[in-house]
Amino acid sequence: MTDHLFNLHGDVLAAMRRGPKHFTKLAFALSEADEPADTELSHFRDRIAVAGPGDELTALWHRTLTSWDLAEQADWSDAPPRTDARRTDTYNRLGFGADLRKALDGAVPVFKEPGPTVISEEFTSWYSRDSAAARSFYWNSYEQLLRRKGWSDAAVAGLDEASHAVVERLSDPTRTEAYGARGLVVGYVQSGKTANFTGVTAKAMDAGYRLVIVLGGTLNLLRDQTQRRLDMELIGQENILRGADPSDPDALVGIDYQDDEDWPAKFVSHGHRPFNIERLTTRDDDYRSLRQGIGALEIEKREKHLPLYVPDNLHRAAARVMVVKKNKSVLTNLVKDLRKIGPILREIPTLIIDDESDQASVNTSDPKKWESGQTKRTAINGLISELLGLLPRAQYVGYTATPFANVFIDPSDGEDIFPRDFLISLPRPVGYMGVQDFHDLDGEGTAEETHVRGIHDDTGDRLQEAMDAFVLTGALKLYRADRGVPEGPFRHHTMLVHESVKMDDHADLALRINTQWHKAGYTSHEGHARLEKLLVDDFAHHADDGLPTPSAYADLRPYVSRARQLINAGGNPVVVVNGDTDRYFSQIDLDFDRTPNVWKILVGGTKLSRGFTVEGLTVTYYRRTTRQADTLMQMGRWFGFRPGYRDLVRLYIGREEPLTKTQTVDLYEAFEAICRDEETFRSQLSRYAELVDGKPQVTPAQIPPLVSQHLPWIRPSGRNKMFNAELVEIRSPGQWVEPTAYPTDGADLRHNAEVWLPALESLSQDISAFVTLSEDDQGSYVRYPAKTAILSHAQLLSIMSSLTWGRPDLFAPHLAYLNDASDAGCATDDWALILPQTSGRTSVAAGILGAQPLTLVQRKRNARGVFNRISGVSHRQSAERIAGIRPLCDDDPFATQFHRPRRGAVLLYPVTDPDLGDLAGHVTRGTIDPAKVVMAMAFIPAAGPIGRPSPCLRFRTANPGKADSPIVSIRTEK
Repeated sequence: MTDHLFNLHGDVLAAMRRGPKHFTKLAFALSEADEPADTELSHFRDRIAVAGPGDELTALWHRTLTSWDLAEQADWSDAPPRTDARRTDTYNRLGFGADLRKALDGAVPVFKEPGPTVISEEFTSWYSRDSAAARSFYWNSYEQLLRRKGWSDAAVAGLDEASHAVVERLSDPTRTEAYGARGLVVGYVQSGKTANFTGVTAKAMDAGYRLVIVLGGTLNLLRDQTQRRLDMELIGQENILRGADPSDPDALVGIDYQDDEDWPAKFVSHGHRPFNIERLTTRDDDYRSLRQGIGALEIEKREKHLPLYVPDNLHRAAARVMVVKKNKSVLTNLVKDLRKIGPILREIPTLIIDDESDQASVNTSDPKKWESGQTKRTAINGLISELLGLLPRAQYVGYTATPFANVFIDPSDGEDIFPRDFLISLPRPVGYMGVQDFHDLDGEGTAEETHVRGIHDDTGDRLQEAMDAFVLTGALKLYRADRGVPEGPFRHHTMLVHESVKMDDHADLALRINTQWHKAGYTSHEGHARLEKLLVDDFAHHADDGLPTPSAYADLRPYVSRARQLINAGGNPVVVVNGDTDRYFSQIDLDFDRTPNVWKILVGGTKLSRGFTVEGLTVTYYRRTTRQADTLMQMGRWFGFRPGYRDLVRLYIGREEPLTKTQTVDLYEAFEAICRDEETFRSQLSRYAELVDGKPQVTPAQIPPLVSQHLPWIRPSGRNKMFNAELVEIRSPGQWVEPTAYPTDGADLRHNAEVWLPALESLSQDISAFVTLSEDDQGSYVRYPAKTAILSHAQLLSIMSSLTWGRPDLFAPHLAYLNDASDAGCATDDWALILPQTSGRTSVAAGILGAQPLTLVQRKRNARGVFNRISGVSHRQSAERIAGIRPLCDDDPFATQFHRPRRGAVLLYPVTDPDLGDLAGHVTRGTIDPAKVVMAMAFIPAAGPIGRPSPCLRFRTANPGKADSPIVSIRTEK
């Protein structure tokens, strides 16, 4: 039966390409004469109210509302995206009443997850939503494929926005003057960056880019994966067949994928298309030379007397795509062939996508060894530079999860790949297991308890337990698949063991695991008893309530037998992965695309640490020590998407691993510190991404100081003039500033206590009781007592200026801001000093240098010797009321009493390290040695005059073109 209501709404929404319009007026104009009732909104409301799963009308509105919610550029609304205010503007434009709004909000909640963060130079707008919609064949096809794969409306709309943000910052392919943009897209480890650059490629080709070069890894294995993914999801059957009859076996000789189990069912089919895509590489063949001769790039022009980039020529020409390995001989052949092309080369709008752009692509040669000021490039970097020189209309977009090497490239080197035009940080995708799922970054939560199993000296190596967990989780996947959970994600089931970088160690470890496997007795009573105990003590306790989990081990036992058989297929459960040649990888048959089921324990790690997704990874056993942050970060293979089994993921990680003969390292803590720094870097980008008066606060050339502030111990790949950049001021009205790099030397700690002593002596003897209210307005609250004082701005500035820091360069930008108390500076006249106090059996108070007793707190330093967090989350709310960030509240009277215009707040804590022992053991006759106390604090300056944060950065940099030039100050502010 025809769904007239759905058809009408489809027509009406199709007419709203530029944004929402009055629905009823438009519906009346488009409705058929015999269906006037369909224009009544009451019918629509009733339909939405009772709609079940799969209702087409609800799905249509879900897609549409979500796209409007997420649109970064909306001429029809001043409200920011992903907010209730944006949705309200949408309803107002549509003319919807309260009842219909309520029904739609229930069916389509506002998607409020963050979008991409963009740091960009100003650019000329050419790729509007209208122009994108006018030419969107390949993007529309890709979007439909993603929906068929099960992507949510929010995920598709998010990809649409993120890829649009990239393409609009490329050069207009039809512009007369050649310009090559340089950009960088930063994702998360194993987070789906390929989907983003596939979307970018689709939109770029639709817009007129006619040569796409994808630099896809350093091994054929990685290049082949990228080629197959693009062929399957974007290029499609017709462009692969190139006119060959799919029913004629003779015509299919030499055509890709005839032996692929997913061909043709899972390969997109386009039917009629506005232009063809010609592949210059195939699944099995990397670029050697142009297979069809040089003519393959001599693109035919309809108007031969006009350049290719003229629209009449450009939009009728076929696009060329090649996926190329980052290999010297391969790229050399490509450059040689391009040199033969002739003048047409300068007319071809080209897109170069560099996957894992911080690997091999960055120039790592030492500038000190360059002769006569001539830049000497490493092989791959030099060849990429030649490509960019040969293709003046080439746009370079790098993709990586570890961006620091890229942003430290010398921006004054115009022939290099520094992202001078834009840097886009992609949001954490929905469903992605990342750092927050393995680390309780705020000190609260169950991430560590659920997923992390520490290896300590007193636990033994726990290798057998990890192997048992691998068998048990395999059985649980099979159990779930039999009970309706989609089994696609269970096709592969893997365990990664990484203890050492040495190949000899890998062989020994593989032998040990193989021996241990065959002695594990998985068919014996003892083996089943061990697995049953692990199920009861661990996996049943942390199981996802929404997924099938057996109530008794007896129900799982048949699946244990099947899991053991799959893992032991071929007689060996272990695969050593440490080769560095394509031949090696083909021998071990580790191809997750072509192999039906990979259920194995993988030993190694380094060769799988970048660009290669370990499918089905469920148990990781990690004990390798390293001093390199990027190395450790790329080892985070346990990050990724785990649909249907995220509750089963386990990380066995060394907590006391030897680093030197006398020093051990906590790998879990070290990894958390690196991830925390990366998250801080991302949050800094987000903070300064907002335009001020239509101008960017920070440009890509000013990003390195943000990196140096938070990751000073990571050595960038190249030494260049960018290291002269120094962040000298961070304005942060209404923003928390929480220094964490305090000294460790006892004399420095005593000095800091003496600096704080006048403030401690000014504390009131009376207690102020502050109140923290529930954020979800549920009526709950937390009350905490505190000692308080009021410090003038001059007093606090004197204290801050006199303190000794473990990393003074980290606090210097904040101190520079505090030095300016004017309206243009921190705009703070005085400060409420708050020292939270506790009571109870475990509370310990002590006097410091003769001041009144104060509650001591314990905070642990991480692997770098800095604290992860100082202030208690529950202590911040009252301080924010005092500083004018939150509205005053009758339930928090002391905060109201302390609030004044232009008053900030300081939370101060006498901190001791738990590694030094019990708190009470530090106190002697009611006092504590100040050499054992870190006077740690967090402060929040007064809010700006309109009650909103107004952030600003000020940089100091030496002119990169003149080594002896004076320092230049650059200020960006609101």
